[in-house]
Amino acid sequence: MLEKYTTPLTINGITLDYTAETFVMGILNVTPDSFSDGGKYNSVETAVAQAKKLVAEGAKIIDVGGESTRPGYERISDEDEIARIVPVIQALAAEVPVIISVDTYKANVARAAIEAGAHIINDIWGAKADPEIAQVAADLNVPIILMHNRENTDYGTDFWVTAKADLEKSIAIAHNAGIPDHHIILDPGIGFAKTTAQNIEMMQHLEDLVAMGYPVLLATSRKSMIGNVLKLPVEERVEGTGATVVYGIEKGCHMIRVHDVKEMARATYMADVLVGKRIYKEEV
Repeated sequence: MLEKYTTPLTINGITLDYTAETFVMGILNVTPDSFSDGGKYNSVETAVAQAKKLVAEGAKIIDVGGESTRPGYERISDEDEIARIVPVIQALAAEVPVIISVDTYKANVARAAIEAGAHIINDIWGAKADPEIAQVAADLNVPIILMHNRENTDYGTDFWVTAKADLEKSIAIAHNAGIPDHHIILDPGIGFAKTTAQNIEMMQHLEDLVAMGYPVLLATSRKSMIGNVLKLPVEERVEGTGATVVYGIEKGCHMIRVHDVKEMARATYMADVLVGKRIYKEEV
């Protein structure tokens, strides 16, 4: 059944029909210090080449980030972040047929990114760090991804009740700014303000998150939850990521955010067939 607010959106000529497939978002960090790929794509030329590769491998969305959000990250100025991402976004908009999202929690950065050609705001603080970012999304009529995040890991006696309340606060900020429901996407925030056990519990509540009625983006790629469970370094977490992706699709998630697009696009396609999103037809 199509959830309450998951009506198809057409963005940059690409239709996001959540009943037909799970959409793959490829990660493009134009940073010197991201936990997995920092420094690899922090020039316009290398970033565009990587984006083209990710699209060829199956990404329909490219998520451009200009500030590392790894554990213990240091905030950079709006001006520095804008200087990193705007030339890349302008080049992508001109050269790559893809939906572009901007990974930022800062209103000024989001506005500059959308004006440069990005189509979606992806906020790791769910519009709570800088509520003006919701007004930017409303004013420029673009979707916003509200990720679950908080200042601490104290969820009281009921983890899900508290986490859901956190997300409802983000949704309220979006509503108050005038963002329509069909422009709101939720993210469970795996790897943010959660212990490994709490990350696992959030995964186990994905059906409840989907039941809130909004499209859900699952972003587990190479994260410490996988490393801690499997006792593996970041460069050896592809299989663990695949397990979380397939589990998320089975629980109803609509989008996945990954580094390893080729492998995860294949896993996603197979999972989509198994859950009935895609129909397999025998060759005659």
